[in-house]
Amino acid sequence: MIKIYHNNRCRKSREGLEIIENSGKEFEIVSYLDNPPTIEELNQLIKLLGITPIELVRTNESIWKEKYKNVKLSDDEIIELMAINPKLIERPIVVNDGKAVVGRPPEKIKSIL
Repeated sequence: MIKIYHNNRCRKSREGLEIIENSGKEFEIVSYLDNPPTIEELNQLIKLLGITPIELVRTNESIWKEKYKNVKLSDDEIIELMAINPKLIERPIVVNDGKAVVGRPPEKIKSIL
């Protein structure tokens, strides 16, 4: 089943959800700000995405700019920060059949549907 890590306040995330809804396929919405992914889930998502942890961070978020922008952090520390501060996680993330994409732009989601 398709899973979307979604933030309804984000336009790109809403556009991504619309693409999934229009696919007619069954899906699950994870409101990740209310139910943050665990460190293990984040590690799995990063692996599926084929990226480094810093590539999943929203580096323009004020919390990142104010506290971490010029701090040297390990991959594990970055993942821990995202688990504690899910607002730092790039969105939307869509997982389907062992593949994942960050839906930026939202059209990238179509590649795994």
